[in-house]
Amino acid sequence: MIGVAVLGSTGSVGCNTLEVLALHPERYRVVALAARSNAERLLEQVRRFQPEWAALESETAAQGLEQRVRAEQLDTRVLAGARAMEQLAADAAVDYVMAAISGAAGLRSTLAAAHAGKRLLLANKESAVMAGELLLAAVRASGAQLVPIDSEHNAIFQCLPSGYVPGTRAPGVRRLLLTASGGPFLHWSAEAMANATPAQACAHPRWNMGRKISVDSATLMNKGLEIIEAGVLFGMPQRDIEVVVHPQSIVHSLVEYVDGSVLAQLAGPDMRVPIACALGWPERRAAGVEFLELTRAGRLDFLPPDPGRFPCLRHAQEAARLGGLSCVSLNAADEVAVQAFLDQRLNFGEIPAVIESVMGRIRGGEMTGLDAVLAADGEARALASEAVARRTTGQSAYA
Repeated sequence: MIGVAVLGSTGSVGCNTLEVLALHPERYRVVALAARSNAERLLEQVRRFQPEWAALESETAAQGLEQRVRAEQLDTRVLAGARAMEQLAADAAVDYVMAAISGAAGLRSTLAAAHAGKRLLLANKESAVMAGELLLAAVRASGAQLVPIDSEHNAIFQCLPSGYVPGTRAPGVRRLLLTASGGPFLHWSAEAMANATPAQACAHPRWNMGRKISVDSATLMNKGLEIIEAGVLFGMPQRDIEVVVHPQSIVHSLVEYVDGSVLAQLAGPDMRVPIACALGWPERRAAGVEFLELTRAGRLDFLPPDPGRFPCLRHAQEAARLGGLSCVSLNAADEVAVQAFLDQRLNFGEIPAVIESVMGRIRGGEMTGLDAVLAADGEARALASEAVARRTTGQSAYA
């Protein structure tokens, strides 16, 4: 039996992971579940999967969960705090770690899994964006396996030659093409987008995702972060990674080779497909999804992104070109700006301006270690919070 820890189990990717695991009880055993604060959903998962461990980052929520677990006489031990996630990621009974904690909060546990030599199912793209060099060094040192979960990176993973080494450019690869759905505002004017509401930004036409990643999809920042992640995972410079808008979300990404061949991975827009791939690789496991019928899918369209309406993509491409701590600052500024938008303290059209104001004031620099990463993250968050506050009070973010 393969022991699995699902970190971020109450989110969209975590829930989908558990659905795939439930299809294969003879092969996988859920050892640990962890989330930030959703104790109610975590309790439901504990009842169903009966893991050895459950953890919540929120101390208060964990106390409430532990009381209910004891009352129901469940054999699951409850942990609390951010460090608990690292403990579970490195637990001896865990073979595979699904790293699905959203945002910078998932960095430490992702690194812990890599250092511990686990098969790391990487859904937390921020770990690669913020600390790609550190992550790859840990994977190499421990012999961990790294399998990307983002549908785009998993598609590339499937299209590369067998035995490729994470962080290195596979022989014969000329270019990577990341597909983007275009999000809910693909056909909106810049003026209409500027005043879009959180509900409109989160109404993705193809994917059912969390609120933060849905907003990133609406700004195309998600695709910008994926450029950075692809550069890290596949050893490619930013100039050799292209974004194409593909509204149908059936082709999940493509790899172009020097002989002119282009390999693509196709599937319906369902995260259970890359999750099942990562769990079973190099074998294939049933994912419980509807199979793709190309005759029903009809046409497949591919368009260039519009940098005028989606400036976040341009900011991310520049950060990818600069590398190092610039990527850390980009991610931090985006997290702050998106949360301010979701809290209705910032207009949708102001998200790129906040990010640009931060990127124009940071020092950048080399990724010398985790302390440098966390310091750059903190500095960018402070600058982004100041920029949001200035715009909230009617002042220029560039002042």
